[in-house]
Amino acid sequence: MADGSYLGIQSLKGRVDEAEWQVRVELAALYRLVALFGWTDLIYTHISARVPGPEEHFLINPYGLYFDEITASSLVKVDLDGNILQAPVWGETEYGINPAGFTIHSAIHGARPDARFVIHLHTADGIAVSAHREGLLPLNQHSLTVIPRLAYHDYEGIALNLDERERLVADLGDKSLMLLRNHGTLALGPTAAHAFLGIHALERSATLQVRTLSAGRDGILLAPEHAQAEVRQQVANHRPDHAKLPWAGLLRRLARESPGYDA
Repeated sequence: MADGSYLGIQSLKGRVDEAEWQVRVELAALYRLVALFGWTDLIYTHISARVPGPEEHFLINPYGLYFDEITASSLVKVDLDGNILQAPVWGETEYGINPAGFTIHSAIHGARPDARFVIHLHTADGIAVSAHREGLLPLNQHSLTVIPRLAYHDYEGIALNLDERERLVADLGDKSLMLLRNHGTLALGPTAAHAFLGIHALERSATLQVRTLSAGRDGILLAPEHAQAEVRQQVANHRPDHAKLPWAGLLRRLARESPGYDA
């Protein structure tokens, strides 16, 4: 049952303000979309969203639910110190949050006000490219649109040490996409739509690179330097509302294939 009703989760609709409820619905949609696109790693990755308002609170998944079970009411509200402020209620089961997820997401939400939504994944192709010495290569149009927005963070172990947050944020700088070396992919955005399109572009670029290099590095055609420069300029001039059309279509797909996320 995709609506999560079998868990007995109590709906928060009408119990939180309208702005928070809308963010909850959009964040739940991101979880369901990641599941639909086959980007999950059991329960071990995470997506978060800043709660509207002056408090530095954010929403993240309860550690134990699969992404296709997530609903707007099942998300956990935490502060930047890791205190759980509001958790879903069902049965006698109490789920906390992923400690590594808290480290990564609290770092970004605390440092980047524009990062209203943050997506972190462990896909096969994303991890493969994150472990490639040259990183993401300018092999195709997809990667050329990603590279200007892409940062890198070296692997330090499972993200359980809170002092890693400072280095993660420093490496991220003002970029909206990141390859966490030997680990996975990350995207952030001012809206759920922008964050999703960012992670989609990064994941697509990683898959294309893995396929392109499957026959070996010799003979690979990199995009010409002048074309790379042209795409950098085009990306910089991209309209900020470009995400609306694909996002509307993605929500229609969810309504067909994974209803109930907005409960």
